[in-house]
Amino acid sequence: MEVPLNADFPLDPSAPTPAQRMYWVGPRHLAGDDGRLYDTVADTLTGLGWTSLTIIRGRQEPDEDPEDRQVLRSTVLHISPDTLRWAQWVRADEPFYLGDLPVAWQISARGDAGSPLAQWSAYFTPDVPGEVLGDFLTALDARDRPVHPLGWPETVVGAVTAHGWIRDIDQPATTATDPTFATHISLGKVPPLIQDADPHTLTGEADETAPFGWQAWAEPVLGARCLWAASFSSSTPHDLVAAFADSLSSTAPVLRRVLPDSTRDRLLRAPAT
Repeated sequence: MEVPLNADFPLDPSAPTPAQRMYWVGPRHLAGDDGRLYDTVADTLTGLGWTSLTIIRGRQEPDEDPEDRQVLRSTVLHISPDTLRWAQWVRADEPFYLGDLPVAWQISARGDAGSPLAQWSAYFTPDVPGEVLGDFLTALDARDRPVHPLGWPETVVGAVTAHGWIRDIDQPATTATDPTFATHISLGKVPPLIQDADPHTLTGEADETAPFGWQAWAEPVLGARCLWAASFSSSTPHDLVAAFADSLSSTAPVLRRVLPDSTRDRLLRAPAT
């Protein structure tokens, strides 16, 4: 659905009935997650038939009331019917950071149900648009073999350039940015501690021997904190990253009640009726 957007339409975050105020906004890669990243993604997974499990680990003294128990770790795990792919909400866990942002969702896949190890993993911080993660998970769910390599780097770059993004002059085959130079996607060295079947990723060192994987991030103000970041380990199939990239760069607006402070003035918007 295409909606005419207006950057000058007033948006009052202090309105007394924010639940009744919804807006179509764009571009979606700067629209944030509306403060509903868990709910949006969990609804997608429920619709796909994935099972959710809540795992809690804590500490309780012998004479302590149950409500006073100290929870050390709590996570929600969603598992596909064939158990070959899973998505873990880790925002409430012990912090794991991508750059200077905490990871919210970790999505993984394996080729053999008998193996406990993920063949590849992808990580997403808050403010990644929930619609984009939903499209990525839908593409993952549709695959018969979630770890089988498909596509090429051009599949990813081609997905965003089809929506008007610009290829990098120095690395046109593996790097692109949106027309405002705020959001980037690039095939580069994976950050430390990103889980993958490749043993180099377990060293915790991003040196010259580190494998390459797709990285995406939004940096609305150069040198300032990123709005969001995403990291795909080196074995993530290119066609799945392309599904993420295609949705991220889509020109179709998204519904929002809450806008990120750092991009509020850069978003086009129209009232939803």
